[in-house]
Amino acid sequence: MELTKEFALKLLRKMLEIRLFEEKIVDQYARGNVPGLAHLYIGEEAVAVGACASLKEGDLITSTHRGHGHCIAKGADPKRMMAELFGKKDGYCKGKGGSMHIASMDIGMLGAMGIVGSGSPIAVGAALAARIRKSNQVVICFFGDGATNTGAFHESSNFAALHKLPVVFVCENNLYGISVSMERHTAIKNIADRAAGYAMPGVIVDGNDVTKVYEVVGKAVKAARMGKGPTLVECKTYRFRGHFEGDPNLGERYRDKEEIKRWMAKCPIKKLKGEVLKKKLATKREIELIEKEISRQIEDAMRYAEASPFPDGEETLEDLFV
Repeated sequence: MELTKEFALKLLRKMLEIRLFEEKIVDQYARGNVPGLAHLYIGEEAVAVGACASLKEGDLITSTHRGHGHCIAKGADPKRMMAELFGKKDGYCKGKGGSMHIASMDIGMLGAMGIVGSGSPIAVGAALAARIRKSNQVVICFFGDGATNTGAFHESSNFAALHKLPVVFVCENNLYGISVSMERHTAIKNIADRAAGYAMPGVIVDGNDVTKVYEVVGKAVKAARMGKGPTLVECKTYRFRGHFEGDPNLGERYRDKEEIKRWMAKCPIKKLKGEVLKKKLATKREIELIEKEISRQIEDAMRYAEASPFPDGEETLEDLFV
């Protein structure tokens, strides 16, 4: 695609927002300020940003335990995100969801799901509701390679394809299900090949190239909105951190050092920066100013989270379905 300066910087800004937010969580988790677990999205930013850039206002997404990037790409406020991770009252879920369960109906974020594969039925249900209501909405369902081995994924794929529902399945194939290499947990080489079993298109894209993700997912979103049914998009990518914060040495117990180094050299942010500079869409100084601006926003989010109160004990059973 032919990048314009405005669109290129919009993509870059959003990826940097995710990266700097996550890097702040690395520090705060180590300090003990983030309770529970934190699964970071560093290295995979191009998938969330490219995919969500193809959506319209009112469209929906479902996310995973590694969901901070999806939230921010869909328009979440880093202040409320940070407060939620800190377990504070001003967070998106009043501090009760934490890192793995952020949701906001206002921005079309149906929820991050801690259970692997559980987002697929929710996304398909939302797509069915959109069809019934004739709302012209499209749903993007994000999930990892490991989720494609769950029954929920296959049942959802079949139902969505059968009824030509407006959903796009976006697999973030970062090559590992927790600590298990895809070569050891999946019989096929490409997740996209599974689409053939449900008579829907299956497409592979470089998940570290935000413009390619935007193009491929955008085509799938357009098809879904036109009533042509779902597409399975496999984004080949890699997480730079371990499975979660606390997974030692970036996951070197199960990942080769050279493999980690090779993938870090394919950094999606570095890739887009290089393209922007090469095409003279922006100067190095302009990019530096954007980074400084976002750094200030993340620091503001930190202060907001620190100042926010914890929920009162008597609020424990509020906002629950019983």
